[in-house]
Amino acid sequence: MASTLEKFIHSLDPRALPRVLQIQSGIYFQGSIYEMFGNECCLSTGEVIKVIGFKINKLIARICENNEVRQFPAKVELPLNFPGLYKVVADRTPYASIEEITRKVSIGPTRFGHPCFYSPEDIQLANLTIKHNEQITFNSVAEVNGTMAVTCGVVRNNQAHSFTLPLSQEGEFYECEDHQMYTLKEIAEWKIPRCRNRIVKLSHTLQAWDSCNPLPQNFEGCLILTPVYEVQAVMRSRKDIVHLLSDLDVEVKDITDCCDARAFLQPLSLEDVFERTSKEFPMVAEIMEGPSGSQYPTNLLSTGKEIIIHKKYQAARVLASETRRDCPKRHFLIPASYKGKFKRRPRELPTAYDLELARSEKEQLHVVATKAFDSPHRELFSVCVGDQFLVQQRQASAVRREGGKELIDALACELILSDGYKSVLLPMYMEGGFVEVIHDNKQYQLPEICREFHLPFNVKVSVRDLSVKEDVLAAVPGLQLEEEITDSYLLISSASSPMESWEIPVYRLNMLVHLVNKDIQPAVVPGTKAAVEEISQEQYYMVRRYENQTLQPPPRPPKKPTLTPSPLMAVPEQGLSDVLQVPKNFSADTTKKWCSDQAAAVSGWQVPCPKALAHREGATRRAPLAETGVLKGHKANCEAENEREEEHDYEYVDENVIEDIRKAFQGTSIGNKPLLSEGGSCEHLENDGCDASPGNSP
Repeated sequence: MASTLEKFIHSLDPRALPRVLQIQSGIYFQGSIYEMFGNECCLSTGEVIKVIGFKINKLIARICENNEVRQFPAKVELPLNFPGLYKVVADRTPYASIEEITRKVSIGPTRFGHPCFYSPEDIQLANLTIKHNEQITFNSVAEVNGTMAVTCGVVRNNQAHSFTLPLSQEGEFYECEDHQMYTLKEIAEWKIPRCRNRIVKLSHTLQAWDSCNPLPQNFEGCLILTPVYEVQAVMRSRKDIVHLLSDLDVEVKDITDCCDARAFLQPLSLEDVFERTSKEFPMVAEIMEGPSGSQYPTNLLSTGKEIIIHKKYQAARVLASETRRDCPKRHFLIPASYKGKFKRRPRELPTAYDLELARSEKEQLHVVATKAFDSPHRELFSVCVGDQFLVQQRQASAVRREGGKELIDALACELILSDGYKSVLLPMYMEGGFVEVIHDNKQYQLPEICREFHLPFNVKVSVRDLSVKEDVLAAVPGLQLEEEITDSYLLISSASSPMESWEIPVYRLNMLVHLVNKDIQPAVVPGTKAAVEEISQEQYYMVRRYENQTLQPPPRPPKKPTLTPSPLMAVPEQGLSDVLQVPKNFSADTTKKWCSDQAAAVSGWQVPCPKALAHREGATRRAPLAETGVLKGHKANCEAENEREEEHDYEYVDENVIEDIRKAFQGTSIGNKPLLSEGGSCEHLENDGCDASPGNSP
């Protein structure tokens, strides 16, 4: 039975692909296929195509205000990246069975793919009764004891209960209210049921209204969304992928059951190739649709090229991110074969928990406090900006409370004084801030870092990879190597020049190929190359999710008791690694106690303690840095920061403070040698291989 292409695609279950269609009523214009804007817009009657996939390309929205659909404009076209956050309005049309829900609603592994429904009637199961109007969360579709079922869950008295519902379960099921907000792209991918429209309400605009905005100014109504799909298909007469829009004015008929689908080329994604058995490799494939913006040679992965796929395997990568904060971070996957060299950079450690996690057996962790903390207990240490510590280990400490003593977690450290050391305890709930002091100017290669240090680890490229034309990491001001991961890769080479092979990722490279019936004998794999991949924010979170799905993050430090705010400043991140580096002539040994003259060299930069810290010994050792003007004019910033303290918002003051700190250090010296020359910057320190640290105050 013939139907419009739009109706057929809207009702098509992706699990039923591929489908062979015959055009029953088409449009002919100078050939069977006419392309415009990257999509074929005409098909002739009698044409046969095989649909291999489809996805939402755009949304047609009708404006609904006061429960009435506006007649003019009749509809507006919205791209998936149209700005704004939207709330989904629950569909009041019931579903007749669990099987209908699974056919029409997207159910997947992410939080977007967990729809919620309720039944107006009780559902009696073997060991559980689902009460009427109780919210049921659909988590996944799986085979249970030979029967297809949906794994579900309900929450009662803050306790989760899991159960399964077979697809054959009938009844009335209604969609629950969804109080989350989504982007249009998220709604298109997860929240539009097949064969149904979706009503959404604009909750928050992400940009100011202008004349190009198709929605009315100050619009507060609802939108009825209808998806327009992009259909991927193949034809007998063509080797490439045909792209059709589902609103093309043609009628089609499904002839899959009476047509030999093998007459068409079989496009395979890289995931499909990876699922082949190892015995089927090597194989020859022709690229039907190459990736866009690829980081690989253009003559290797362009459409129409033949490649040899030698084998499939798991390969190691190091996940890295930029350390800058002035713009969105870029993320990279670095192969172990990367030939550049790195130098260490100081780490920002915001809490005492981070200090405990960052310490290692290889060397003692040396840090400088960049944020003040007033301890509510005399047994625990109060920190001022500029205090320097050698981190020891975590331990329990008894503190006095009303009515007795209480054991709390604390971090044992050695406070560096002008004439020696003092053992102190920092509370683990401390909302402080620290920066690492580096005593190491060695250049490391990537495998050395992974072998000798714990990740995450801050570095900067000191020698670029000379084996590649352009090293994307060399231009990055700072990198945090976060973790080692393993991922799926295919080893390929060009069929025309097989002397060089490349590792290509299976799940991050959108590419379609079809296998070429050519015999190829297994041979020695040529020299292998691996590119540094720059990945998107979404890919970054997916990589971390799959790599760490069994790991739990460290606990958040509990909030400390509210204290009277003290006017102590916080040092911004930008410039910390320059201001707090160790000079070239500074030879601290953090594996043992320093001698008095070395300790005196790092005791300097401090700020006056508030009255709450008067019980500390040696409080008078601090130089009156306030006289230099560093703290003047920043009291308002500090008070605003203390007001945000309850939100655990580790904010930094603006860039002007950096210049004040640098000016204060220009007159500061270590061993009568100035840290920074008059009018100088930190750049020459870095070029000299210096890692700086605060010196004595005059």
